[in-house]
Amino acid sequence: MTSPHALPTHRPTAIITAHGQPSDPAPQERALAELAHAVASLMPEWDIRSATLAMSDRLEQVTPEGALIYPFFMANGWFTSSVLPRRLQGHNIHLLPPFGLDPSLPDLACDALALACAARGWSLSQTRILLAAHGSARGPKAAEAAETFAAAMRDRLPGTTLATGYVEEAPRIAETARVFEDTTPAQPSLCLPFFAQAGEHVRDDIPDALADAGFGGDTLPVLGALPQVPQLIAKALNTALSGPGIMRT
Repeated sequence: MTSPHALPTHRPTAIITAHGQPSDPAPQERALAELAHAVASLMPEWDIRSATLAMSDRLEQVTPEGALIYPFFMANGWFTSSVLPRRLQGHNIHLLPPFGLDPSLPDLACDALALACAARGWSLSQTRILLAAHGSARGPKAAEAAETFAAAMRDRLPGTTLATGYVEEAPRIAETARVFEDTTPAQPSLCLPFFAQAGEHVRDDIPDALADAGFGGDTLPVLGALPQVPQLIAKALNTALSGPGIMRT
């Protein structure tokens, strides 16, 4: 742990990093750069950079000593706890909690659901919500983050049915979607992807699973695409610079 006094006194630098798409790194690299630009527009006194892990060596190349690393990930899982520290071993950096664990994110998600239902003329309390998440075969952290997030949303949406489904573990997305479709009386449904970026899982795996289940609802954009996300990241960076609790590799 480091004290706030150990942080750089010159213009602070933050690196927003995400997993990216190893099979086709460029599109997600561009999307992350656009996010970094949006954050930078809110923080002119900062140097805001971006790098996906899928783009070979870019993270190491853009990370100066004393930088704050903002993981644009949904959980504190294998990538944030193992891959990032290994990639940046020897760098004096400050690792922040990941995007998906930000305590203000459930409120933003609930607001997005309310707007989506209003646009469709639906009652939110009568709409079933499928939180589609990644899950992981490597450990429990990914599912734990999604379930904690789902519980926080249920607290904010009393009376609304909200269930999780996963790409890589049970219950699978198709399984949860089938339960929605088989339940009577019929109710409108929305799928909310618990993802930071719209990569292959969001473009292919989630739609395939929903189609396989005969899911009749709509799918919303990923949580990382919410319009308030740049402000959320800017707040997290400012809080980290001025307060305790920053992790150091």
